[in-house]
Amino acid sequence: MNRVRDLFEKINIEGKIAFGEPLSNYTTFQVGGPAEVFAQPRSIADVKRLVECAEEHRIPWFILGGGANILVSDAGISGLVIHMESLSEIRRQGTTLFAQAGIPVSKAAAWAADQGLSGFDFIYAMPGSVGGAIWMNARCYGSEIADILTRVTYLDPQGTIRTMVPSREEFRYKDTPFMKNSNVILQGEFNLHREDSRVLWNRMRGYEADRRSKGHFDAPCAGSIFKNNRDFGAPSGKLIDSLGLRGLAYRGAQVSPGHANIIINRGGALASDIRALITQVQQRVQDGLGITLEPEVLFVGDWEHEQSS
Repeated sequence: MNRVRDLFEKINIEGKIAFGEPLSNYTTFQVGGPAEVFAQPRSIADVKRLVECAEEHRIPWFILGGGANILVSDAGISGLVIHMESLSEIRRQGTTLFAQAGIPVSKAAAWAADQGLSGFDFIYAMPGSVGGAIWMNARCYGSEIADILTRVTYLDPQGTIRTMVPSREEFRYKDTPFMKNSNVILQGEFNLHREDSRVLWNRMRGYEADRRSKGHFDAPCAGSIFKNNRDFGAPSGKLIDSLGLRGLAYRGAQVSPGHANIIINRGGALASDIRALITQVQQRVQDGLGITLEPEVLFVGDWEHEQSS
């Protein structure tokens, strides 16, 4: 029997374990091959057991949240994928919001708005989870997670639960300490402030309408493909648009007609199609403007054997 499968068939957790689960079911691009082992923990204790088992037996592992901002290869992911979706508790104490890593950011924003708590509203109608938003310091409409984040509870690779108080020096534009280590974000604490729920919902519906007008909901996508860089003098989407690349397509992948910094799966795309289009856009911008665009999306899985012709 396969050693990895044997180990995780015997592991004692409350949650579920599956083998060969298609990751296209769990990514916002709706692409991606199978996970060798796919775990859906129901508790922090489950996460701890899974990580400890993987570390002890030197099995690679990957944390999957809402499936946004990632491109999983068609070959899938070897080792263990831990899907955090069920860790979705949310509560408040005064104006402090406590949200577990697996809760979708949009759901957390809606919950906070219903409670008359402002600060999370900028992230409404965005894809992804609270854990992912902390991991990358999600940003939109001039606000970012670091503006409201006061404490993070995480699990280190040795299985110890720790907390950190983030500093603004550590949390910068699309850059956090968690992007440089293997710590598992379990929960975030956020300092919010009181505001009338009706005012909050009006603002959030405005954000949703703006995202809809830019094509965020027209087809499966992962959010922004490239990081912005102030040194370039314009957002990445405008740079791409200036070269007439909006609508550019490769097989099932297309630069969104609604926003040039979004690539969509217009139906039947493979992960390799999307990556090939990303590379093509990078090359066209490099050739046309002398600018190197840096992907914001994370390439996950076995890409060594991916071929696109």
